[in-house]
Amino acid sequence: MSNGNGVTATLSQAAESVKETASSVGTAIASTAEGAVKAVKKRARTATKAVKKTASKATKAASKAVTKAKKKLASASAAAKKEATALRAKVAGKKKTAKKAVKKAAKKATRKTAAVKKAAKKVARKATAKRAVKKAVRKATRKSPARKAVKKAVRRAAVKKAVRKAVVKRAIKKTARRPAKKAAKKAARRT
Repeated sequence: MSNGNGVTATLSQAAESVKETASSVGTAIASTAEGAVKAVKKRARTATKAVKKTASKATKAASKAVTKAKKKLASASAAAKKEATALRAKVAGKKKTAKKAVKKAAKKATRKTAAVKKAAKKVARKATAKRAVKKAVRKATRKSPARKAVKKAVRRAAVKKAVRKAVVKRAIKKTARRPAKKAAKKAARRT
């Protein structure tokens, strides 16, 4: 049975060596796994740090851009407000001058119409006064025989004037014809 004891010894030896190798392999695997875990943790920390840095940079850049845009908008709105007030002032000034011109024109027109009305009233008064005088003269002279005599005298005077004018005209024509006739006769003699 000596043969059997040797086999068990060999087998126990082999089992121990397998056990040792397994434990050494296990410890090696565990140590490498620990190293891998540590490396992964390190990488994760650095990655989170990098992400935090980029995120903070991005938020800072975004906030800067927002503040710049707000400033630009504020300045643009202020400029627009100034321009709007200037335009309103211009329009108001033009409206005021236009209103003044309209008022002046209206005043002038009212003055002119008042003057025209006054003149028309004066003319009307004069016309009514003349009519009243004529009526009074007619009434006074209608029934009087002196009026008839005056009318006759006026007619006679007018006829006499017309006759005198006609006589004078004829005399002027005759005197004008005589020198012309004489000149014509002299011219005929010379030729």
